[in-house]
Amino acid sequence: MNRNWALIIMAGIIEILWALGLKYSTNIVSWAGTILLIYLSFLLLIKATKKVPVATGYAVFTGIGTAGTVIVETVFLGVPFSWGKVFFILLLLMGVLGLKLVTSESDKKEGVQQ
Repeated sequence: MNRNWALIIMAGIIEILWALGLKYSTNIVSWAGTILLIYLSFLLLIKATKKVPVATGYAVFTGIGTAGTVIVETVFLGVPFSWGKVFFILLLLMGVLGLKLVTSESDKKEGVQQ
């Protein structure tokens, strides 16, 4: 795995944190932290998509954020477990992995200076 995909994975993990921050922030300090996490996640995503196809990178980013947020809420925050959620998370992850597998080096943006 190259550095750009690692940046997308880090951005997705940070997205989980800021998504939870949107729900659970209650004061100015927690809101400031949430805003900082939003900024950081998109900064990493933008940096990575200079070399990775935007559509695939964004799909991976949102897939990590969506699946991760549901898992964290279920495991740590007492949101009820649902087999329907598990099914759709697996479906989402299969789509993200499928996009990653069919994205080749030839899909890189043309005209971008490297």
